[in-house]
Amino acid sequence: MVMGGGDAESSPQKSTTIDALLGLLRIRVKRGINLAVRDVRSSDPYVVVKMGKQRLKTRVINKDINPEWNEDLTLSVADPNDPVSITVFDHDTFSPDDPMGDAEFDIKQFLEAVRMQHDDIPDGTIIATIQPRRANCLAEESSIMWIGGQVIQDMCLRLKNVECGELEIQLQWINLPTGGKSA
Repeated sequence: MVMGGGDAESSPQKSTTIDALLGLLRIRVKRGINLAVRDVRSSDPYVVVKMGKQRLKTRVINKDINPEWNEDLTLSVADPNDPVSITVFDHDTFSPDDPMGDAEFDIKQFLEAVRMQHDDIPDGTIIATIQPRRANCLAEESSIMWIGGQVIQDMCLRLKNVECGELEIQLQWINLPTGGKSA
């Protein structure tokens, strides 16, 4: 970068945070299945979702190892290489919350499906299928689908670092008003 002079190239403007965003990732935390018991007979679970420096959490469901949240958490996506990490905790009043397992996945294949042309795709079409493997924490095959004019991915994640438990989530992409399909 050349200092001095008055032309635009010598003094590039900083891009605003919104300019760096590709779009928004809505994660619907549906439910937990057979989560670990951390209290006497049950647990009071909640879910924390992290991506980059962002951290969001669901509400606490009291005394339930098969909780249903059906709660939407929305992350801003600037770098598609950032993994999404999910941790389930047991809420405790008088001591630190107990971890109940975690999972991590990337959104690269999901964003590739978002980038595709969807003009002539019939509703309910499977765009891509992701097989479970140790690196993606999937408990079963996951399909990326075109439903109701949107790219949707349902996932059942097997929690790690815990004796049992799975988490059902759904991914949905939200384009920014100025971005179109810029993912």
